[in-house]
Amino acid sequence: MTNELLLGLLIFVPLLGAFALPLIARISEAARNIVALCMVGTSVVCAALLLPAAISGQEVAIKLALGVGGTLFNVDKLAVFMALVSSVVSSVIVFYSFSYIKHYENRNEYFAMVVLFLGSMMGLVFSSNLIYLFVFWEITSFTSWRLIGFFREPKTVLKADKAFLVTVFGALVMLAGFLLVYQETGSFDLGAIKAALAGKPISNLAVILILFGILSKSATLPLHTWLPDAGVAPSPVTALLHAAVLVKIGVYVFARLFVATMDVEAVWHTIVPIIAASSALVSAGAAMIETDMKRIIAYSTISQIGFIFLGLSSGVEVGIAGGLLYILMHGIAKGGLFLCAGIIEHQTHTKDITKMGGLAAKMPLTAFAFLFCSFSVMGVPPFGGFFSKYLVFAGVFASGQTAIGLVFLAGAFMTIIYLFRLFTSIFTGTMKIPVAGEGSRGMVGSVVFLAVLSLASGILVNIPSAFVHSAVVAMLGGSR
Repeated sequence: MTNELLLGLLIFVPLLGAFALPLIARISEAARNIVALCMVGTSVVCAALLLPAAISGQEVAIKLALGVGGTLFNVDKLAVFMALVSSVVSSVIVFYSFSYIKHYENRNEYFAMVVLFLGSMMGLVFSSNLIYLFVFWEITSFTSWRLIGFFREPKTVLKADKAFLVTVFGALVMLAGFLLVYQETGSFDLGAIKAALAGKPISNLAVILILFGILSKSATLPLHTWLPDAGVAPSPVTALLHAAVLVKIGVYVFARLFVATMDVEAVWHTIVPIIAASSALVSAGAAMIETDMKRIIAYSTISQIGFIFLGLSSGVEVGIAGGLLYILMHGIAKGGLFLCAGIIEHQTHTKDITKMGGLAAKMPLTAFAFLFCSFSVMGVPPFGGFFSKYLVFAGVFASGQTAIGLVFLAGAFMTIIYLFRLFTSIFTGTMKIPVAGEGSRGMVGSVVFLAVLSLASGILVNIPSAFVHSAVVAMLGGSR
């Protein structure tokens, strides 16, 4: 099997296969579930099999002349890294969904949209052209809109519409930035853009327009309010949005465009960290006073995205590597937290932490998983989140931005406070709501797996760390 075939399967099996899932469900819902998991698993396996080619720098591309560039998809270390992170976490979410979603209506559409979501993410990360990237970007907006509004109640539809409008408007602004890039370089192809600029910074107006779209997708201040509102969706959906796919699209495109492809004026290495710091502090403050469990975790996501932007915009290798590693560690841990929240909500029928307490006695495995994932997000050693956060801080201090680094240290301290408050409010003290026990074996097994992975990713951190460092060297060296 050629690498080009692997790349095609990685993208098009979930992208096109998603449309077959409602038809398969007419025969058997169990078959639909298994096929959905196999489609997502195909992306995991193919991405893993592409690792050797990415590591060796071998050219793997799918070329198709469509009037805007000859290369449709291209493999490099950054793309394979992002594909692996997204597909592995998405596979766990799909498996978890077997039990979670089975009692709800619209479940056929749910699985189709989740798999299509992942397929569009795979298309986006391997896109070699700004127009192709934009098309897949918008497919994720459509699928997330349908998933956020899953329950079809007026309140949930309103929140879904809000997310759709914010992200689509941001994408249109970003498209205007892409057109400016074309005007300045004469191409939409990323490789051609890199060559045309030849170290010359792209215009500030193009950066502003593209950054607007990136910030809207990654729910960064002041375009962040749609993400906490998306908590009206089922917990597997919020895990998908927060952990490894939707909000990570923005930081991935930031890395792809402003680290790997286009140089920017030096001032942006200060402006972006300031925006990120403001977003991190404001959202952390909101998390400290919020009482809705899922909104607290959502505000935490907004805050942690700020840390990723900080690393990627630092301009130094160690900080950029930390930002990429943060994507992995945050994806694992935050996915686990949202899936734990789904179990808790299922068993208690509430998201209000003031009505909870003492659940650890009846739900010890969920409490264990929640605690381990929280430790990783907090940055407690030896969990994976500690090492990514350390590298980000090393990068920002190495770049000479001490004041920004101190602000983020305050944000890191606030992370510990609000996650400790969240855990104690739910699992310790007197039980206020009687619960029968843990959730289903599939749901609990999923969160325990992510919790163990949060610890294992720290113990074995040298493996992903070496890979992301090599990816950063390739990006800064101009090779794709």
